[in-house]
Amino acid sequence: MAASLLASAAPGAGLEVAFGSFLRVILEVRRSNAMFAPTLKLLEETMESIRPSIRRIETFNRDFDRPDEIKGLQDLMKKGEDLVCKCSKIHRYNYVKKAFFAKKLVKLDESIRRYIDTILPLHQTSDVKETLYEMRLLSTQIRNLSIGASGGGGSNKSGFVGVCSPPGLKVVPVGLEIPVKDLKGKLLKDDEVSQVIVVSAPGGCGKTTLATALCQDANIKDKYKGNIFFVTVSKSPNVLVIVERLFQHMGSSAGFLSEEDAVHQLENLLRFRGPEPILLVLEDVWSGAEFLVERLKFPITDYKILVTSRFEFPRFGPSYKLKTLNNADAMTLFSHLAFLPDGNSYRPDQDVVNEIVEVCMGFPLAISVVGKSLCGKSAAEWSKRIKECTEASSILANFGFELLPCLQTSVDALNNNTAAKECYMDLGSFPEGQKIPASTLVDTWIECHKLEEDDAIANLYELSERNLIDLVVTRKDASEDYGSIIVLQHDLLRELAIIQSSSGSIEHRKRLLVDVSGNKIPEWWAEQRQLFIRANLLSFCTDNMFSSSWCNITAPEVEVLVLNFQTKNYTLPWFMRGMDKLKLLIVANYGFFPAELSNFQLVGSLSNLKRIRLEKVSLPSFFMASLQLEKLEKMSLVMCSVGQALSNTAIRMPNVVEINIDYCNDLVELPNGFCDLVRLRKLGITNCRKLSALPEDLGFLENLEVLRLSSCIELLELPDTIGRLRNLRILDISECLSITKLPEQISELNSLRNLCMIDCSSCELPWSVVNLVHLLEVIGDEETANSWKNFASFLPNLAIKVSKL
Repeated sequence: MAASLLASAAPGAGLEVAFGSFLRVILEVRRSNAMFAPTLKLLEETMESIRPSIRRIETFNRDFDRPDEIKGLQDLMKKGEDLVCKCSKIHRYNYVKKAFFAKKLVKLDESIRRYIDTILPLHQTSDVKETLYEMRLLSTQIRNLSIGASGGGGSNKSGFVGVCSPPGLKVVPVGLEIPVKDLKGKLLKDDEVSQVIVVSAPGGCGKTTLATALCQDANIKDKYKGNIFFVTVSKSPNVLVIVERLFQHMGSSAGFLSEEDAVHQLENLLRFRGPEPILLVLEDVWSGAEFLVERLKFPITDYKILVTSRFEFPRFGPSYKLKTLNNADAMTLFSHLAFLPDGNSYRPDQDVVNEIVEVCMGFPLAISVVGKSLCGKSAAEWSKRIKECTEASSILANFGFELLPCLQTSVDALNNNTAAKECYMDLGSFPEGQKIPASTLVDTWIECHKLEEDDAIANLYELSERNLIDLVVTRKDASEDYGSIIVLQHDLLRELAIIQSSSGSIEHRKRLLVDVSGNKIPEWWAEQRQLFIRANLLSFCTDNMFSSSWCNITAPEVEVLVLNFQTKNYTLPWFMRGMDKLKLLIVANYGFFPAELSNFQLVGSLSNLKRIRLEKVSLPSFFMASLQLEKLEKMSLVMCSVGQALSNTAIRMPNVVEINIDYCNDLVELPNGFCDLVRLRKLGITNCRKLSALPEDLGFLENLEVLRLSSCIELLELPDTIGRLRNLRILDISECLSITKLPEQISELNSLRNLCMIDCSSCELPWSVVNLVHLLEVIGDEETANSWKNFASFLPNLAIKVSKL
């Protein structure tokens, strides 16, 4: 037994692995050898007391590349494991050795406790000082990070800096001149008393537009410069997640031991942003979330917080109440959106326009949605819409629901495109206030509504054109890449989608959308009866209070399962096992750390699964074994801890055609057999900073059409075998800063049409690129573009574009 125990701790294992192995040995020996049971019990209690800290310490040290920082504790555990294994071999009547080893066990326990009580606090003090020192060094650079091309917020190569930048104005801020002037006065005034300014109004009144207009105002930008931060809060705020976003935006990183620690570190970071003033915009704060605003108040000179909310918060003083638009402003906004500037579109009599504007009740959101949906329509369509809106306006007298029927008419206008209307209804499957990757929606619509990819993308743009969603392109240079688009939706429009999806009994709904907040589960769930549902889309949105205690349902018809959560540990629902028709699984964690998943082995039972998307989860070591699915076509891993799950692991997905791995910072190498995926057509490995090499046999992927490697900053080169990728159309190596030259074999890519090389100025171009006669477009920074111009005379079809990002 001792030999097997010693083998359990692999050489070079990390702190968390060493801890687990040591504790396992203690428990096994205590059960099998009663002679040392009391002493081992004491040692077990010591280990259990430090268990919560071990994982956090290991995560922080791994993220900050400090594997040896607490090596002493790891060494103690390994020595302890050896000692306990020796104890297991001592005969129960050998009292001399019993006393000798019992003393050694006590000394080991004392050594571990002494290390925890003395050495670890020293490391923590050192870390704090180092963090403060790094902040001081970065302070000058940080101040300028958030001044970007739009003048409101910045971005850098990491892709995360800029996540709290103010959005651009998507509509004309009609009727907001006076509110902007009033609030500017408050924000420009050096008044420490009114540090928090609350703007309150019902949903759809234009609070977000007002806050955005303020952030884009020249006087506000002149005062606050790069210190304007815009954070969407919504119903279930998570302090750690919000602080993490702010740190990412400012190009800094930190490990937080608790919410208190996170808030404290944020205060320190904001102090180093000085002496310039700071403006924090907290968008869409709900009732009960005052604590968040209170925690983010700091005694910092010239630091203001602007809050937008449907509610008033008396504790922060009188709210600024934003009113709906008056008739003149409502008419101006509607005319701007409903009538083409060339004057050629149909325009009804003014009485008709007055009637439909009146139905919108001065709500900018309703005016925007209805006006845009009528732009360019015929007289008959106008007449029909006016009748619908007029009837809808009297359906519900309750103020909170007056706006929804008005917006409903714009959704009903999609009746001639049933697929687009169904796509809109699916938007309720995702959490309120979150950015939805367009690729996630496209995957959902392909599997849920049997659409072709092009049709799904077309519906995406149609919903945008009708003002039912907003599309934000994160990389304007990304050719043919809808993966660079994120989708935003107003919470009222999401609520409308949920209301429409919730008609009829639970058992017979086409889509079942379950939103659990604060562990308050629906009545049908609490009954714990066996519920048979016929939905083909099932979505759960849960917050950080969810206990992973699942309902009792049978769902054999589900084809799309969406699991959105915020907890550190999450158990996949056992009823997945019966989902024989499941084709798409989306598991998205909106919490702070990558979540540990339990029940992941259930995925292996999903024989018809075609697509899987995992966001911010820690993949189990048996991940690839679970994904040996014959029908799997697409795999997306975003911000996941892949660690041991992908390295030195055989891969078997014979029919996979697309793989996307994004922001997986611990990806060092691709799995064994990766290049045996001969049907692979699209491969994206982006923002994986530790990936230093691609497999030498990359050229075996002869069907590959798209290869994206952007922002893999430690990737040293492209393998020579890349020339065998004769079907490759798109290659993106932007911000692969360590690539110093392209291989000669690049010239063999006869199908290459688009090449993106932004921030690749140090990359040398071989003379052989003159043979890329079918290359149509190169996008690069100015220096890279100049390098390509040297070959322009040999490539007459080539357009060289300079990125403005």
